[in-house]
Amino acid sequence: MTGPRNPSDIDHPSSADQKLPSHLSARTAGQGIPDEGSLERSDPGDEAASPTAETSNQVCGGAVVDATGLKTKELSDRLRDLMLAGTGRMIVKNACGQRYIGTRLYRPGQASLQIEIFGTPGNDLGAFLSGHRILVHGNVQDGVGNTMDRGEIVVEGRAGDVLGMSMRGGRIFVRDGVGYRTALHMKEYLDQKPVVVIGGTAQDFLGEYMAGGIVLVLDLGNRGHQSNFIGTGMHGGAIFLRGSVNLTQLGKEVEISAPGEEDHALLENLIHEFLIRFPELAARQEELQKSQFVKLTPVSKRPYGKMYAY
Repeated sequence: MTGPRNPSDIDHPSSADQKLPSHLSARTAGQGIPDEGSLERSDPGDEAASPTAETSNQVCGGAVVDATGLKTKELSDRLRDLMLAGTGRMIVKNACGQRYIGTRLYRPGQASLQIEIFGTPGNDLGAFLSGHRILVHGNVQDGVGNTMDRGEIVVEGRAGDVLGMSMRGGRIFVRDGVGYRTALHMKEYLDQKPVVVIGGTAQDFLGEYMAGGIVLVLDLGNRGHQSNFIGTGMHGGAIFLRGSVNLTQLGKEVEISAPGEEDHALLENLIHEFLIRFPELAARQEELQKSQFVKLTPVSKRPYGKMYAY
């Protein structure tokens, strides 16, 4: 593959007018988290106009929400109120297990929001996400991107089980490893093709019943792929693994091949996008360019057809 440009020379995928102030966009958890004393509070006269004025702090067109002690619905309500008040950037600090962050932020014609999370969000982060961008400074739990439609989720850590379940659009980038059943029944919809890029490795049943989209597993730790039952029931899309995999690790519904010319162009682009989002890994660029990959694709579009029709 021809190599992507050095990530340090490329702007962040967000446009300049979407970037947060430097003290609100730290790349690692625990650094740059906004303090109450460092925030520029909204004018008292704005309180009547904004339902969140007493619970959030407006910062350069964005807002900081302290999730300490908030229940799932309480945090969800505050984020939705901010969206309805016209806030385009939201910074959630001290997240601790609150589920469905980013889920209730859809309305027709809504502009894309940028949500930055410090802490550990709970299950179903970004479920049904429709066009927004979520950045997590840390690990995430299960069900991230469940039935995601559009947008992007970036995780500066590892993810739990069923990442990207039934996802039908958008992109998910995870710096480290993921749990079981990643991309379960991931599918394409019209011109939408979902993408999941994993920096580490995946556990068993990767791509189970996968019906469309792209999964790329980079194994940056060079541990080798230990997952079993990869692609069980798979009937669409493609899985790319850096390195090699034994046939005994695959479901009987998939076949293995070497990537073609178009595949290499796709891999080049996805690696390029991954390194932009995790610039601390830029030194691995040349290694990734020279790596060997295998491609897994379904043998049939109807692997269980004879079970239901004869």
